[in-house]
Amino acid sequence: MGFYDYNFAVLILACAFLTWRRYQRDVEVEAEKEYDDEAPSQQQKAEARSFTTLFLAVYMLVMGADWLQGPYVYALYKDEMGFSERTVAALFTTGFLSGAISGYFVGSLADRYGRRTACLVFCVTYSIACFSTLYRSAPLLFLGRVFGGASTSLMYSAFESWMVTEFHKRELNRAGASLSGIFGTMTTMNSIVAIIAGVFSEWLVDVAGTKRAPFMASACLLVVAFYVISTYWGENYGDSANKDSSVPATSALSAVLKDKRILTIGLASCFFEGSMYLFVFFWTPAMKASREALGLTASLPFGMIFACFMGSIMLGSLFFNLLVSSWGVITHGRLLTSIFAVASSSLLVTVMCKDERLTFWSFCLFEACVGMYWPSIGYLKGRIIDDGIRARVYGMLRIPLNVFVVFALSLTREGPQFRDTVFITCSGLLLLASGILNSIVAE
Repeated sequence: MGFYDYNFAVLILACAFLTWRRYQRDVEVEAEKEYDDEAPSQQQKAEARSFTTLFLAVYMLVMGADWLQGPYVYALYKDEMGFSERTVAALFTTGFLSGAISGYFVGSLADRYGRRTACLVFCVTYSIACFSTLYRSAPLLFLGRVFGGASTSLMYSAFESWMVTEFHKRELNRAGASLSGIFGTMTTMNSIVAIIAGVFSEWLVDVAGTKRAPFMASACLLVVAFYVISTYWGENYGDSANKDSSVPATSALSAVLKDKRILTIGLASCFFEGSMYLFVFFWTPAMKASREALGLTASLPFGMIFACFMGSIMLGSLFFNLLVSSWGVITHGRLLTSIFAVASSSLLVTVMCKDERLTFWSFCLFEACVGMYWPSIGYLKGRIIDDGIRARVYGMLRIPLNVFVVFALSLTREGPQFRDTVFITCSGLLLLASGILNSIVAE
């Protein structure tokens, strides 16, 4: 068994152990509630389970559609279609710019016309982005990236807004459900879906003989998600849906600018998720450089390394569930502060030490922080941001993120010196965000 195979096995065993520990803890909690006079009824528990299962089913379909495309976007444009590096970079930048420009508008439309409707629109627009890859036409591909960028804004605002608002509206906390627990499960399931999608997309390409195959499979998943949402989901709206509402259209912007907590969360999201996107671009050359520094020329098992990263995210999300939801030893704000500090250190280590194994472990630690970040930030946004303007604020918070990524990519240069500069800069920004979170958001 090779080094990376061994690490993957250890990660899977660790995930299995934490899953078992969480199950044991849940059984203990259920046993304690049986003697509680205010314990939820079986009907309430059934409603909470039904809601969670239905939402997670759609969430996994949507994330599966996204993950199927991920490994082959660059390869399809560059290798199969034969576009230049400059054109490929322009296509990627178009997607991020579309996400930045549409960030506010899609959230506002979701609040006005309904979050369920916005989720259905997402399924349609992301399918259009998938079908655009059938043709080797630059204008069509750029149009597809525009749809893809707007769809990404919808994906990260409408679905979560619908879920949080429904959770509050149905008062599922009284049924024993936990918003924090749902966010933790979302991240865990996302990691599992990512691993399965990576293996399945590779198999599809081998069988079909074209890198377009994962995009068509993605469209199929979106069709299924569209059916489930249209059939089983109810609608909820923001304040702007009420024509007689006294809430002005600028209330979302006012909420962001006047509430230091929302501003801080927006800044933290920009720095962390921006670092995460840049990590996706630079981890492969960083691993190659660390191996070459040892004088080794054999190729790296990138598929297994990616699986280890996804396992690390899953481990982080399970650890979050135990720390916050099961044991309650730390608050979400304090945990988020620690996550940023650890993530900052993990990126800095890869610059200071070029050892292959240490670089790999540092990247795994960063991905574990990603696994704890998503449920932490999701819970804080769900608690701080008002349901009436939720989708608009969520969309607005993605605007600086997309601008940050576009700016960073526009400066991209070849060579290890630039890559080290990116990691050092991201490390510094994460440490800065950690300090701000500690002073404003941490409970």
